[in-house]
Amino acid sequence: MTISPTAEGFRAAFRRPALTLAEIMWRWTAGGTAAALFIFSLIEYLNTLPVTNGELLFLRTRQPYLVGEAIAHILRGTLNRVVFAGLLAGLMLGVLWIVAASVGRIATVRGLLEYFRRNVADGVPKVGEGDAASDVPTNGDPFPAVLRLNFLRVAVAVAAVFGFAGASILAGFASPDTNPQPGLAFLLFLPVAGLICWAWWSLNWLLSLAAVFAVRDGVDAVGAISAAVTFCRERIGPVSAVSTWTGLAHLVAFVGASMVSSLPIGFAGVVPWRLVALAVIFSTLGYLAVADWLYIARLAGYVCIAETPEALLSPLPPAPPVAGPPIQTTIDRDEPILSDVPNLVAEG
Repeated sequence: MTISPTAEGFRAAFRRPALTLAEIMWRWTAGGTAAALFIFSLIEYLNTLPVTNGELLFLRTRQPYLVGEAIAHILRGTLNRVVFAGLLAGLMLGVLWIVAASVGRIATVRGLLEYFRRNVADGVPKVGEGDAASDVPTNGDPFPAVLRLNFLRVAVAVAAVFGFAGASILAGFASPDTNPQPGLAFLLFLPVAGLICWAWWSLNWLLSLAAVFAVRDGVDAVGAISAAVTFCRERIGPVSAVSTWTGLAHLVAFVGASMVSSLPIGFAGVVPWRLVALAVIFSTLGYLAVADWLYIARLAGYVCIAETPEALLSPLPPAPPVAGPPIQTTIDRDEPILSDVPNLVAEG
């Protein structure tokens, strides 16, 4: 009997909703903190901006050029403080995300390990009698290793941001002020930006997968990355299947959420804007919850691959060929065509 890691991943996500709740809690805690910090910082920043009578006069003219000059002059005075405050806030949010992601990933991976070791350990999926993450044997504290892996994920994201900035600078050399060529600059920027996005996505995916082995095997960050690379090389087929199917499901969820969000926006001129904003917010939150559930399903598929023997993940062997009539390898001496008597075939 073979096992489908994709089906087992979705089944685990259905049977263990507490894992999805844990994923939502740590992700939304970090995201809600970042959103609240951004909103309150923006409000406080706007309240501290000095506006002179001359700038008010320019704003009241409603001329685009004068209004733009007035806004630029208003923001120019405190721009340095905004940049410094933004860097400090980003640093603190990065630390919060690293700690929250480490705690949440350890909890979810331990829950999935317990589920598969109890329910699919013998190669026959069945309904478990319950799960407790404390039943999973551990080889030391995985928190330092997972913490380092998440730090590397943040470092890769920051490196991608600097990469985009460098790509824009390099593309700007093709469009100097004396001979502007924005089309050529965009064509040069686009492939470099695509390469940066691919490199960031690949490294981020590998580091997130390595956290599974840091929790499962109790190895350090380097050992977890090495185990993840070996895992992908030896189980490339099942890993690709899980990633593909969950990715398609995520795409369908994104398209559906976009369609649902566009409906209230289409009635923006008919219904109050507060209702439109609430509908968009709730549809966005619903999509984020579904995306977190799909992430747990994908993670469960990877854990299923790691915990299941390779023989049970391979396709069934081909059926043996049907035996036909035996092939005659000797000469039949009674065959008339082989007789020595002339005209024997014609007489017969």
